[in-house]
Amino acid sequence: MPKSFRANIGNTLLHLFMILFSLAFIIPFLLVIAVSFSNEESLLKYGYKLIPVEFDLEAYRLIFGKPHQILYAYLTTSVQAVGGMICGLIVMSTCAYALSRRNFKLRRPIVLFIFFTLLFGGGLIPSYILITQYLHINNTILVYILPTLANAFYIIILRTFFQGLPDALVESAKMDGASEFRVYWQIILPLSKPALATIALFVLLDKWNDWFTSLIYIRDERLYTLQFLLQRILMEMEFLKTSMTYNLNMENVNLYKLPSESIRFAMAIVAAGPLLMVFPFFQKYFSKGLTVGAVKG
Repeated sequence: MPKSFRANIGNTLLHLFMILFSLAFIIPFLLVIAVSFSNEESLLKYGYKLIPVEFDLEAYRLIFGKPHQILYAYLTTSVQAVGGMICGLIVMSTCAYALSRRNFKLRRPIVLFIFFTLLFGGGLIPSYILITQYLHINNTILVYILPTLANAFYIIILRTFFQGLPDALVESAKMDGASEFRVYWQIILPLSKPALATIALFVLLDKWNDWFTSLIYIRDERLYTLQFLLQRILMEMEFLKTSMTYNLNMENVNLYKLPSESIRFAMAIVAAGPLLMVFPFFQKYFSKGLTVGAVKG
Protein backbone atom coordinates (compact mmCIF):
# COMPACT_ATOMS: atom_id res chain seq x y z
CA MET A 1 0.00 0.00 0.00
CA PRO A 2 1.50 3.38 -1.00
CA LYS A 3 2.65 5.60 1.82
CA SER A 4 0.60 8.57 0.57
CA PHE A 5 -2.57 6.43 0.55
CA ARG A 6 -2.00 5.39 4.19
CA ALA A 7 -1.43 9.04 5.11
CA ASN A 8 -4.70 10.05 3.46
CA ILE A 9 -6.61 7.35 5.36
CA GLY A 10 -5.00 8.50 8.60
CA ASN A 11 -5.93 12.12 7.95
CA THR A 12 -9.49 11.15 7.06
CA LEU A 13 -9.91 9.13 10.26
CA LEU A 14 -8.42 11.96 12.29
CA HIS A 15 -10.77 14.49 10.72
CA LEU A 16 -13.73 12.17 11.30
CA PHE A 17 -12.77 11.77 14.95
CA MET A 18 -12.41 15.54 15.42
CA ILE A 19 -15.80 16.14 13.79
CA LEU A 20 -17.49 13.63 16.10
CA PHE A 21 -15.64 15.04 19.08
CA SER A 22 -16.80 18.57 18.19
CA LEU A 23 -20.39 17.41 17.74
CA ALA A 24 -20.27 15.95 21.24
CA PHE A 25 -19.92 19.52 22.53
CA ILE A 26 -22.02 21.38 19.96
CA ILE A 27 -25.15 19.21 20.08
CA PRO A 28 -25.78 19.60 23.84
CA PHE A 29 -25.41 23.36 23.47
CA LEU A 30 -27.91 23.42 20.60
CA LEU A 31 -30.24 21.25 22.69
CA VAL A 32 -30.12 23.79 25.53
CA ILE A 33 -31.09 26.57 23.10
CA ALA A 34 -33.89 24.47 21.59
CA VAL A 35 -35.37 23.48 24.96
CA SER A 36 -35.31 27.09 26.15
CA PHE A 37 -37.61 27.98 23.21
CA SER A 38 -39.91 24.96 23.65
CA ASN A 39 -43.41 24.84 25.07
CA GLU A 40 -43.60 23.27 28.54
CA GLU A 41 -46.42 20.87 27.64
CA SER A 42 -44.60 19.63 24.53
CA LEU A 43 -41.50 18.98 26.63
CA LEU A 44 -43.50 16.84 29.03
CA LYS A 45 -45.18 15.02 26.14
CA TYR A 46 -42.32 14.52 23.63
CA GLY A 47 -39.18 15.09 25.69
CA TYR A 48 -36.17 17.18 24.68
CA LYS A 49 -35.85 17.79 20.91
CA LEU A 50 -33.18 19.60 18.89
CA ILE A 51 -36.01 21.29 16.96
CA PRO A 52 -38.82 22.60 19.22
CA VAL A 53 -42.11 20.81 18.60
CA GLU A 54 -44.01 23.92 19.76
CA PHE A 55 -42.11 27.19 19.75
CA ASP A 56 -42.72 29.20 22.94
CA LEU A 57 -41.11 32.31 24.48
CA GLU A 58 -42.85 31.98 27.85
CA ALA A 59 -39.60 31.18 29.71
CA TYR A 60 -37.87 34.32 28.41
CA ARG A 61 -41.03 36.39 29.05
CA LEU A 62 -40.91 35.37 32.71
CA ILE A 63 -37.18 36.05 33.05
CA PHE A 64 -37.45 39.48 31.43
CA GLY A 65 -40.78 40.23 33.09
CA LYS A 66 -39.10 43.06 34.99
CA PRO A 67 -36.63 44.53 32.46
CA HIS A 68 -35.19 47.09 34.87
CA GLN A 69 -34.33 44.33 37.34
CA ILE A 70 -32.49 42.28 34.70
CA LEU A 71 -30.75 45.46 33.49
CA TYR A 72 -29.52 46.25 37.00
CA ALA A 73 -28.36 42.65 37.39
CA TYR A 74 -26.43 42.74 34.10
CA LEU A 75 -24.88 46.08 35.04
CA THR A 76 -23.86 44.89 38.52
CA THR A 77 -22.42 41.65 37.15
CA SER A 78 -20.51 43.49 34.42
CA VAL A 79 -19.00 45.95 36.91
CA GLN A 80 -18.15 43.09 39.23
CA ALA A 81 -16.54 40.99 36.50
CA VAL A 82 -14.74 43.64 34.44
CA GLY A 83 -13.84 45.93 37.35
CA GLY A 84 -12.70 43.02 39.48
CA MET A 85 -10.66 41.61 36.61
CA ILE A 86 -8.83 44.89 35.85
CA CYS A 87 -8.18 45.81 39.49
CA GLY A 88 -7.20 42.24 40.31
CA LEU A 89 -4.73 42.05 37.43
CA ILE A 90 -3.07 45.31 38.52
CA VAL A 91 -2.68 44.15 42.12
CA MET A 92 -1.61 40.58 41.32
CA SER A 93 0.81 41.47 38.52
CA THR A 94 2.59 44.16 40.57
CA CYS A 95 2.84 41.78 43.52
CA ALA A 96 4.09 38.95 41.29
CA TYR A 97 6.66 41.22 39.60
CA ALA A 98 8.08 42.31 42.96
CA LEU A 99 8.30 38.68 44.10
CA SER A 100 10.02 37.67 40.86
CA ARG A 101 12.90 40.13 41.40
CA ARG A 102 15.86 38.35 42.96
CA ASN A 103 17.17 41.53 44.60
CA PHE A 104 13.98 41.88 46.67
CA LYS A 105 15.09 40.87 50.19
CA LEU A 106 11.63 40.02 51.58
CA ARG A 107 10.79 37.79 48.65
CA ARG A 108 11.02 34.43 50.43
CA PRO A 109 8.99 35.25 53.60
CA ILE A 110 6.25 36.91 51.53
CA VAL A 111 6.08 33.94 49.15
CA LEU A 112 5.82 31.60 52.14
CA PHE A 113 3.03 33.74 53.60
CA ILE A 114 1.13 33.70 50.29
CA PHE A 115 1.61 29.95 49.99
CA PHE A 116 0.33 29.52 53.57
CA THR A 117 -2.95 31.19 52.61
CA LEU A 118 -3.39 28.57 49.90
CA LEU A 119 -3.41 25.82 52.55
CA PHE A 120 -5.34 27.53 55.34
CA GLY A 121 -8.16 30.05 55.10
CA GLY A 122 -9.91 32.15 57.73
CA GLY A 123 -13.38 30.91 56.87
CA LEU A 124 -16.71 32.63 56.34
CA ILE A 125 -17.32 34.07 59.82
CA PRO A 126 -14.04 36.06 60.11
CA SER A 127 -14.54 37.31 56.55
CA TYR A 128 -18.12 38.38 57.35
CA ILE A 129 -17.01 40.23 60.50
CA LEU A 130 -14.17 41.95 58.63
CA ILE A 131 -16.39 43.11 55.77
CA THR A 132 -19.43 44.17 57.80
CA GLN A 133 -17.93 45.40 61.09
CA TYR A 134 -14.58 46.90 60.05
CA LEU A 135 -14.60 47.68 56.31
CA HIS A 136 -18.36 48.47 56.18
CA ILE A 137 -18.58 47.63 52.49
CA ASN A 138 -21.52 45.22 52.75
CA ASN A 139 -24.48 46.17 50.57
CA THR A 140 -22.19 48.20 48.27
CA ILE A 141 -20.62 47.45 44.89
CA LEU A 142 -17.19 47.39 46.56
CA VAL A 143 -17.94 44.10 48.29
CA TYR A 144 -17.75 42.40 44.88
CA ILE A 145 -14.26 43.73 44.11
CA LEU A 146 -12.15 44.60 47.19
CA PRO A 147 -12.15 41.26 49.11
CA THR A 148 -11.00 39.30 46.03
CA LEU A 149 -8.38 41.64 44.56
CA ALA A 150 -5.54 39.17 45.17
CA ASN A 151 -5.61 35.43 44.57
CA ALA A 152 -2.60 33.54 45.92
CA PHE A 153 -2.67 30.87 43.22
CA TYR A 154 -2.76 33.41 40.38
CA ILE A 155 0.07 35.45 41.98
CA ILE A 156 2.28 32.35 42.03
CA ILE A 157 1.48 31.60 38.37
CA LEU A 158 2.33 35.17 37.32
CA ARG A 159 5.50 35.20 39.42
CA THR A 160 6.62 31.97 37.75
CA PHE A 161 5.94 33.47 34.32
CA PHE A 162 7.86 36.65 35.12
CA GLN A 163 10.84 34.61 36.39
CA GLY A 164 10.97 32.84 33.03
CA LEU A 165 11.66 36.10 31.21
CA PRO A 166 15.38 36.86 30.54
CA ASP A 167 17.04 38.93 33.26
CA ALA A 168 19.10 40.64 30.56
CA LEU A 169 16.00 42.57 29.48
CA VAL A 170 15.62 44.13 32.92
CA GLU A 171 19.34 44.77 33.36
CA SER A 172 19.73 46.45 29.96
CA ALA A 173 16.68 48.64 30.62
CA LYS A 174 18.11 49.73 33.96
CA MET A 175 21.45 50.53 32.33
CA ASP A 176 19.52 52.86 30.02
CA GLY A 177 18.08 54.62 33.07
CA ALA A 178 14.62 52.99 33.28
CA SER A 179 12.97 52.93 36.69
CA GLU A 180 11.57 49.76 38.23
CA PHE A 181 8.00 50.79 37.41
CA ARG A 182 8.91 51.61 33.80
CA VAL A 183 10.54 48.19 33.41
CA TYR A 184 7.39 46.55 34.77
CA TRP A 185 5.00 48.62 32.65
CA GLN A 186 6.84 48.89 29.32
CA ILE A 187 8.84 45.65 29.20
CA ILE A 188 7.41 42.98 31.50
CA LEU A 189 3.70 43.49 30.89
CA PRO A 190 3.86 43.55 27.03
CA LEU A 191 5.85 40.29 27.11
CA SER A 192 3.36 38.68 29.51
CA LYS A 193 0.16 38.99 27.47
CA PRO A 194 -0.50 35.20 27.35
CA ALA A 195 -0.25 34.81 31.12
CA LEU A 196 -2.22 38.00 31.83
CA ALA A 197 -4.97 37.05 29.37
CA THR A 198 -5.29 33.59 30.90
CA ILE A 199 -5.52 34.93 34.45
CA ALA A 200 -7.94 37.61 33.25
CA LEU A 201 -10.25 34.97 31.79
CA PHE A 202 -10.13 32.89 34.98
CA VAL A 203 -10.98 35.93 37.11
CA LEU A 204 -13.72 36.99 34.68
CA LEU A 205 -15.37 33.56 34.74
CA ASP A 206 -15.11 33.31 38.51
CA LYS A 207 -16.69 36.70 39.11
CA TRP A 208 -19.35 36.32 36.41
CA ASN A 209 -20.60 33.10 38.04
CA ASP A 210 -20.47 34.45 41.59
CA TRP A 211 -23.83 34.41 43.37
CA PHE A 212 -22.73 33.70 46.95
CA THR A 213 -21.55 37.27 47.61
CA SER A 214 -25.04 38.62 46.86
CA LEU A 215 -26.61 36.01 49.12
CA ILE A 216 -24.44 36.94 52.10
CA TYR A 217 -23.76 40.67 51.85
CA ILE A 218 -26.36 42.33 49.59
CA ARG A 219 -29.85 43.48 50.62
CA ASP A 220 -30.46 46.10 47.91
CA GLU A 221 -32.18 44.43 44.94
CA ARG A 222 -30.47 46.83 42.50
CA LEU A 223 -27.12 45.29 43.50
CA TYR A 224 -28.07 41.67 42.93
CA THR A 225 -25.84 39.83 40.47
CA LEU A 226 -27.36 38.11 37.46
CA GLN A 227 -26.67 34.62 38.80
CA PHE A 228 -28.30 35.34 42.13
CA LEU A 229 -31.32 37.00 40.52
CA LEU A 230 -31.90 34.02 38.20
CA GLN A 231 -31.58 31.62 41.10
CA ARG A 232 -34.11 33.67 43.06
CA ILE A 233 -36.60 33.63 40.17
CA LEU A 234 -36.25 29.85 39.95
CA MET A 235 -36.72 29.39 43.70
CA GLU A 236 -39.84 31.56 43.68
CA MET A 237 -41.31 29.47 40.86
CA GLU A 238 -40.57 26.25 42.73
CA PHE A 239 -42.20 27.73 45.81
CA LEU A 240 -45.35 28.60 43.85
CA LYS A 241 -45.61 25.11 42.40
CA THR A 242 -45.01 23.47 45.76
CA SER A 243 -47.65 25.66 47.36
CA MET A 244 -50.20 24.61 44.75
CA THR A 245 -49.89 20.97 45.72
CA TYR A 246 -51.22 21.88 49.17
CA ASN A 247 -53.68 24.60 48.18
CA LEU A 248 -55.39 23.68 44.90
CA ASN A 249 -58.22 25.99 43.84
CA MET A 250 -59.50 27.61 40.64
CA GLU A 251 -57.54 30.81 41.17
CA ASN A 252 -54.16 29.24 40.79
CA VAL A 253 -54.86 26.62 38.13
CA ASN A 254 -53.03 28.76 35.52
CA LEU A 255 -49.85 28.53 37.59
CA TYR A 256 -49.55 24.94 36.38
CA LYS A 257 -48.49 26.40 33.04
CA LEU A 258 -45.35 27.89 34.55
CA PRO A 259 -42.40 26.57 32.48
CA SER A 260 -40.27 24.89 35.12
CA GLU A 261 -38.15 22.95 32.59
CA SER A 262 -37.65 25.43 29.76
CA ILE A 263 -36.93 28.28 32.16
CA ARG A 264 -33.89 26.42 33.53
CA PHE A 265 -32.40 26.23 30.04
CA ALA A 266 -33.37 29.81 29.27
CA MET A 267 -31.54 30.91 32.42
CA ALA A 268 -28.43 29.07 31.23
CA ILE A 269 -28.55 30.98 27.93
CA VAL A 270 -29.16 34.34 29.62
CA ALA A 271 -26.34 33.76 32.13
CA ALA A 272 -23.71 32.29 29.80
CA GLY A 273 -24.48 34.16 26.57
CA PRO A 274 -22.23 37.21 27.09
CA LEU A 275 -19.24 35.07 28.11
CA LEU A 276 -19.62 32.88 25.02
CA MET A 277 -18.99 36.00 22.93
CA VAL A 278 -15.98 37.04 25.05
CA PHE A 279 -14.23 33.67 25.19
CA PRO A 280 -12.88 33.61 21.56
CA PHE A 281 -10.84 36.77 22.25
CA PHE A 282 -8.95 35.00 25.07
CA GLN A 283 -8.65 31.59 23.46
CA LYS A 284 -5.43 32.20 21.49
CA TYR A 285 -3.56 33.10 24.71
CA PHE A 286 -4.87 30.15 26.70
CA SER A 287 -2.45 27.36 25.84
CA LYS A 288 0.74 29.42 25.83
CA GLY A 289 -0.07 31.25 29.05
CA LEU A 290 -0.78 28.16 31.11
CA THR A 291 2.09 26.11 29.70
CA VAL A 292 4.76 28.71 30.37
CA GLY A 293 3.35 29.45 33.82
CA ALA A 294 3.42 25.80 34.79
CA VAL A 295 7.03 24.99 33.79
CA LYS A 296 8.49 25.99 37.15
CA GLY A 297 6.87 25.70 40.58
